[in-house]
Amino acid sequence: MSGYIDMQFKDIIGHHAIKTHLVQTVKDNRVSHAQLFLGKEGSGGLAVAVAYAQYINCTQPANNDSCGSCSSCRKYEKLIHPDLHFSYPFFASGEKDVATTYLDIWRTAFLTNPYMGLDYWRHQLEAGNKQANINIAEAHDIIKKLSLKAFEAEYKVLIMWLPEYLQTQGNALLKLIEEPPEKTLFLLVSENQDRILNTIISRTQLVKIPKFSSDDVRQFLVSEKSVPDDRANEIAFIADGNMQTAINLLEEETHPYFELLINWLRFVVTDSGLNIIRFCEEDFPKLGRENQKNFLLYTINVFRQVLLIQTGLSQLVLLKGDELDFTQKFGDNFKSEQLEAAIGLLEKTHYKVERNANPKILFLDLSLQLVLIFKYQMEISKNSIDQGL
Repeated sequence: MSGYIDMQFKDIIGHHAIKTHLVQTVKDNRVSHAQLFLGKEGSGGLAVAVAYAQYINCTQPANNDSCGSCSSCRKYEKLIHPDLHFSYPFFASGEKDVATTYLDIWRTAFLTNPYMGLDYWRHQLEAGNKQANINIAEAHDIIKKLSLKAFEAEYKVLIMWLPEYLQTQGNALLKLIEEPPEKTLFLLVSENQDRILNTIISRTQLVKIPKFSSDDVRQFLVSEKSVPDDRANEIAFIADGNMQTAINLLEEETHPYFELLINWLRFVVTDSGLNIIRFCEEDFPKLGRENQKNFLLYTINVFRQVLLIQTGLSQLVLLKGDELDFTQKFGDNFKSEQLEAAIGLLEKTHYKVERNANPKILFLDLSLQLVLIFKYQMEISKNSIDQGL
């Protein structure tokens, strides 16, 4: 299994408080039969759930982790334990397809990248723009598998990744989740609580998975990916706690996002129409979709750093040098309400770029709306603009 990442607690970056809590539930014999691990994409909820299940069924557990060497652990680390089951969205080519149809691909994808997001998984299946779903056939297959007795472990475990894609099919699982067979454990790993059926949420115990800190991401990149410190710091800043984004950034060429941002904002806050149009027709499209997304994430995080400075939390600011100097000056010239409105627009644009909307139209619309926010909602002198930019 060369190149794969083991999934004991010790192999997961950060989340020390969550790991301690989960270990304690096992020690205190308070393992809830249905738990919802809730965290944003790239926060490691799936990896934590697998490590937790491995610890629960380890036959020789250490004080704070599974042993990694017993028969159960060895099978868990390859995802081949007969009492460990997975359910996840897939892009069915037929009504009878179930998660196990794609199990070999799933194992390779997770073991290679336990912090994966849906787009990464979609790419492994070469699914294009097909709709992700957990279908009714999968729900029935889950019921069938969990009705069987455990083969060798104390607990049968079902880990369902992204139950928000279960939709109304989830109703078929309600009775099983509420009254499962003895020693059966449901671990649901979600990125969006609002999209999960309320009837499922009410039957689970919530475990919140926070996003990784920038230092967690940097440490992962340096120790696991051998990324130089400067590059790791840059990626960690843009990723904003999303490990999948950090991994994506490793595969992209480096771009001078700071210089691009400075030039763009100079035209925005002075309402330099022709330059804005040129930027949107030439500079942004040639970045390509991934770098467009990365630039937007970078800009969002820069504005968030400005907000930190404005609220007296400079000790939390991650930027240095010219970038730090810029955020300090920019914050002197604009109100927090303007920055928050801009962040909202940038997030909406990022969402649309992910869905392959026309970049020229998107960035032109974004630029014009930012002109309204930064140029016309506040009187700004030419001198103050030059100081900030």
